[in-house]
Amino acid sequence: MPVDIYWRIAMEGDQTSLYRPGGSRGGFAADLPGALAPGTRDGGGDGFTHADYMAEVIRAAEDSGFVGGLLPSFPHTDDPWAAAATLAAETRSWRFMVAFQPGFLHPVQAARMTATLQRASGGRIVYNIISGGGGPAQRWWGDTVTHDDRYARTSEFLDVLHGVWHGDGTFRHDGRFYQVTDGGLPELLAGQPFPEIFFSGSSPAAIEAAGRHADYYLSWLEPFDALAAKFAAVREKSPKPPKFAVRIDILARDTADEAWEQIRLGWTGDAKDDGAEGDSVGWQRGQAFTAGADRSDYRSLEVQPNVWGGFDRLRPGPAFGLVGSYREVADRLNELIELGVDAFILAGVPHLEEARRVGRHVLPLLKERSGKALLS
Repeated sequence: MPVDIYWRIAMEGDQTSLYRPGGSRGGFAADLPGALAPGTRDGGGDGFTHADYMAEVIRAAEDSGFVGGLLPSFPHTDDPWAAAATLAAETRSWRFMVAFQPGFLHPVQAARMTATLQRASGGRIVYNIISGGGGPAQRWWGDTVTHDDRYARTSEFLDVLHGVWHGDGTFRHDGRFYQVTDGGLPELLAGQPFPEIFFSGSSPAAIEAAGRHADYYLSWLEPFDALAAKFAAVREKSPKPPKFAVRIDILARDTADEAWEQIRLGWTGDAKDDGAEGDSVGWQRGQAFTAGADRSDYRSLEVQPNVWGGFDRLRPGPAFGLVGSYREVADRLNELIELGVDAFILAGVPHLEEARRVGRHVLPLLKERSGKALLS
């Protein structure tokens, strides 16, 4: 069975390397001399925007063998829905995985928006359903719903969305969060393929909701035994056999020494508190796996071969990723495939060059469950 491999699009802006912090490519960065997007020429803007940079990453990743890309959603990024609509014409096969929190859209509006994008793109929209990490970031959205209730709201949202999508104009729902009367899509939008759902969350409430709704249960990378236990918990809650996906940062080079040198150059050991004020169980789990590590020694965060828990100190985002030679990183990904992973969302800094690097040197080494090479 083939494994779907997505690439992440850095909508928040991109660093030029893991050891040079600060965005100079895309996002809402100011025009700076030497920056790629937005850039300057003769004292003014050169017209190459962050949307142009995202499009370039998409084309590079598609050429490198990735089936689609994740468009993440944060307070400091463009809206993924608008970005997907803007970028869909850049490719004819790329799948756009739109990340969103259901609490900020009514499911009827979400159904109409999605069906419109499906019709315009030829059915290339995929959902990354997130329910929020709490804390200041959640309050930025004006959302004060508690952790478990956010997942209850998400579950009800997806029930209504399915009902509207597949209804004939007579769908009714009277729930805790949503009420719908005579719901259904307009005739010209009806019949579009319903998006695959990648569902994120590590808490018991998240796993319960994922078991009901997810086509793919999506997790950040963790030590492999912890991932296996999490997958088993999702299976227990799933009425149908679930599929699994893992979001992983990759730092791969010809040799392991070259890869670890990149980490050494950027390492300071300074702890960051991104997410610390929220109630994200996934974030808390990631920090707990390296709680006893010596922060002065970056290699102390390697919890098993090539699985390193310090990426959050080099760029915003989850802690764990893979570091090593091309063969070592591919071997770890193949171990995850054997563990039951059906899809990956990979990323690297900078996203443009690393998409080409991973596509050229790592993806050809991955295997299907049959044991055959994933790419020829």
